[in-house]
Amino acid sequence: MFFLETMHTILVAGAGKSSTVLIQYLLTHARKNKWTVIVADGDANSIAEKIQEHPCAEAAVIDITKNSDREPLVKRADIVISLMPPHLHIYLAKDCLKYKKCLITSSYASEEMQQLDKAAREAGLMFMNEMGLDPGIDHMTLSKIINSIHRVAGSIYSIKSYCGGLVAPESDNNPWHYKFSWNPKNIITAGVGGAKFLSNGKEVDVPYEKIFDHNKKIKVDGLGMLAYYPNRDSMKYLETYNIPDIKTFMRATLRYPAFCAGWDAFIALGLTSQTDEFVKTGQTYTTWLMAKSGCTDKSKLQQHLTEKLKLEKDSKVISLFQWMGFFDDLPLTPGTSSSGEILLKMLLERWNMASAEKDMVVMQHEVEYMHKGRKSKLISSMTLKGESRDKSAMAKTVGLPMGILARLILTEKITPPPGVVIPNMQSVYKPVLTELAQYGIEFKDNVE
Repeated sequence: MFFLETMHTILVAGAGKSSTVLIQYLLTHARKNKWTVIVADGDANSIAEKIQEHPCAEAAVIDITKNSDREPLVKRADIVISLMPPHLHIYLAKDCLKYKKCLITSSYASEEMQQLDKAAREAGLMFMNEMGLDPGIDHMTLSKIINSIHRVAGSIYSIKSYCGGLVAPESDNNPWHYKFSWNPKNIITAGVGGAKFLSNGKEVDVPYEKIFDHNKKIKVDGLGMLAYYPNRDSMKYLETYNIPDIKTFMRATLRYPAFCAGWDAFIALGLTSQTDEFVKTGQTYTTWLMAKSGCTDKSKLQQHLTEKLKLEKDSKVISLFQWMGFFDDLPLTPGTSSSGEILLKMLLERWNMASAEKDMVVMQHEVEYMHKGRKSKLISSMTLKGESRDKSAMAKTVGLPMGILARLILTEKITPPPGVVIPNMQSVYKPVLTELAQYGIEFKDNVE
């Protein structure tokens, strides 16, 4: 029997949207390398869809918060890959410390995770975080660029790094120019913590309420003008990247301009709030919008929104709201929930991606530096289209870096760097980026 010959066991925790390509990658290499791939999730159907009765796969339906469900799987594994929501990684991380296992996630390294750094280092364990798209591929490609410039004694004074999960042009048929290709809940919380970045030597702190009206535009070859807004806290990466001469440093998210204008209106009206309560029984999306905006006359709702939001004459915000169905008196499901939950349900209906539709991932770095007294600017960009909703560009760019790293470690091509780390070391990014290029995830560089 194959499983009697298993050399390594990989635990994949989470079988959601971003797991499809990762699991396929691991199973593609499983027979040759004599791996068992355990896929654990709370939803048996999600697991079944991903593993397709593959002989090297095992399904484990678990409650990730239950020690009795989780610990035996971690104990069996040689390496753990977590695609769980970020707040659940810590359960697996503590198990990995207990049973001496390495861990890979695509999420930002939380404070709780960072507190395990000393223990992980002492145990010689790698807890690799931010090993996905953004964060992940951005760290690897930027580290490669920075190191190459430093090798020729270049002094970097500006870095702007942009990334966005968008809808491919051939599948773009709504005025928001957006559809879900990743965890929909994340869109509601986007920008909630505000953003920090460095601009001309000064730290800029942008509150949540201003995130989406702060956006400017950049040109991306083949796509035209895209909008961007600052992404989280860029300042914390200054030391990580070793860029002492930097004057401008910003990580940003890409969207189309219409999306940013519409989402800015959502925030201004409190439609993304996760702390309020709205009694939905007998109500509609229209009456919810009236309540949130303070409008008392349904017939004048559009005029009221125009005035309240101080919209300019050429603003498309009202037409974006109209397309969503805000003015159609569509009934709400009875019960009580937050505005964010009401909005999410609406978005799931309107921004759903059909099975044959394609998404698109765009990443672009703009790095300015001095070399031999001359100013230079490097633009490094990558555009990747998905094959379908299930084999999306998002699933590829989030899943493949983790899968490749796991394979390189299990086949002893990489010595795992100890501690709570991100993939900015050459021993990791060089082989991972080389293999990613084989899947079409490669960057084109242009020096001005």
